[in-house]
Amino acid sequence: MTEKTKIAWITGASSGIGAATALRLVKDGWIVAATARSEDKIETLVHHIEAFGKGAGRIVNYPGDVTDAGQMADIVEKIEGELGAIDLAILNAGLLLTDTVETFSAAQLKHQHEVNVFGTANCLEPVLRVFREGNRGHIAIVASMAGYRGLPQFISYGASKAALIYMAEALAIETRGTDIRVQVINPGFINTPMVKGRDFSTPMMMDVDDAAEELIRGLNSGFFEIAFPWVFCLMAKIVGLLPDQAYIWAIRKLKDSQFKKADNDGTGNQDQSGDGVSKTP
Repeated sequence: MTEKTKIAWITGASSGIGAATALRLVKDGWIVAATARSEDKIETLVHHIEAFGKGAGRIVNYPGDVTDAGQMADIVEKIEGELGAIDLAILNAGLLLTDTVETFSAAQLKHQHEVNVFGTANCLEPVLRVFREGNRGHIAIVASMAGYRGLPQFISYGASKAALIYMAEALAIETRGTDIRVQVINPGFINTPMVKGRDFSTPMMMDVDDAAEELIRGLNSGFFEIAFPWVFCLMAKIVGLLPDQAYIWAIRKLKDSQFKKADNDGTGNQDQSGDGVSKTP
């Protein structure tokens, strides 16, 4: 009997870690159903695979906007009908808008949550339905280390990622004892369009292809959380164990030192209005 070709659905697959992971899975022989608003960028990935043949798998374009719940339900139905049962869903689409106490707005927080939290939920609902019907499947929700504890400039973004971490943990508890597996992916700073050119510090920034390798390794592990780079993750978790007042003091001191360094080397950017949106489409 021929072994079934594995099928993955990746949202936010047109660039960054989504695209790199899609290409990495194709190398291992997977069929990747790629979803993003940028249909042309997915087509570029498709042509790249066709031209260079870097793997036994392929990428199939299923364009859509994660904020449209109906579109996501239709896409899951189409994938299952046209390609076969989804084995793995990597819910990766996300938006990064920085904000501070001076620039915070309810509208921006709402917009960021509409993409990061409700966009993920719009994908999760239909894929969870088919996984529950078949008592099978693997869900990986892409959050961020920014969701561990409060960070300056990430008021709205960090809150949305904290919500995703909570959601993934609760799902893992709910699905325990079934054949549905849930993981959370918490990257640090990855060299992608989402963080390039930003005015915040990006310590231990990781190459996107290396990040995709770590992500795949984590998917094949027995751990709930996939976090990389691991040294940065360890540091973040240790600092996160500090009592509230000590944590707030330490992060504030770090923030002040980073701004002083930026001002001294001429790279400081005081415009934190959220213009120049970076998005994983």
